[in-house]
Amino acid sequence: MPGHPTPLSPIKPHTVLESARGRLQFFLGDCLDVLPALAPGSISAIATSPPYNLGIRYRTYHDALPRERYLEWTARWVAEARRTLAADGSLFLNVGSKPTDPWAAFDVAQAVRGHLHLQNTIHWVKSIAIERELAGTGAALDRDIAVGHYKPINSDRFVNDCHEFIFHFTPDGRTPLDRRAIGVPYQDASNIARWRTGGSNRRCRGNTWFIPYETIQSREDDRPHPATFPSRVPEYCFRLHGAERISVALDPFLGLGSSAVAAAQLGLDFIGIEMDEHYLHEAVRRVEASLKG
Repeated sequence: MPGHPTPLSPIKPHTVLESARGRLQFFLGDCLDVLPALAPGSISAIATSPPYNLGIRYRTYHDALPRERYLEWTARWVAEARRTLAADGSLFLNVGSKPTDPWAAFDVAQAVRGHLHLQNTIHWVKSIAIERELAGTGAALDRDIAVGHYKPINSDRFVNDCHEFIFHFTPDGRTPLDRRAIGVPYQDASNIARWRTGGSNRRCRGNTWFIPYETIQSREDDRPHPATFPSRVPEYCFRLHGAERISVALDPFLGLGSSAVAAAQLGLDFIGIEMDEHYLHEAVRRVEASLKG
């Protein structure tokens, strides 16, 4: 079982949840105040989705800073996160953009460049259309399909935006990964021998992850946060890093706690930081529900 993380400063966790396999600590506050309290090199993996600076309406945070200020802020929290990362740690950074501001995600990646190496660029696909003819006979489709959820765009210039980036940053670009932990079966069994898989019938999933949002009945009840990701996104991140190698996982922008839910389900020790008390309470509630379920 991983060792339990302990902050170095007088900052105390708002809530602590214990499970049979892990300990989850939740801090109420700004990550720039809490991150300095964590021991250097104490975090194995970070999976997070900070505000995109796209004018999204949060309860507490102002998401419309001048671009230069936003990128300076990004560099500040990344520098603190880098200090906490182990030498073979991973930072999985989910960043979105919008058609009228297509460089936003890339500007964020550039702001991180001075602190960490970009090891992988992953595309989180939220909605996809597949034509039966192109899927091949093995897919056994009887018609064209379109699955997932996206925000429609009414425009004669832009197409609907159905994906976001997950940038995988590491200290030196050499962090080993457990690629088959989120692998997919080979469609052709002959590839098992051809590609020297060691007998495994699973291959690397690659850098396109189709993870749709769950269908909800009420935004206020089921997803009371304007920008959150499904728990499967951080779950894939933690498993790809190698869940068995994670001593402590971290999300400095906890939101509704998707990363905490993933950590709880994987039996990881976890630290979550959230500046909005309403969101933090909801995150704790969701983790408690997942531990009971």
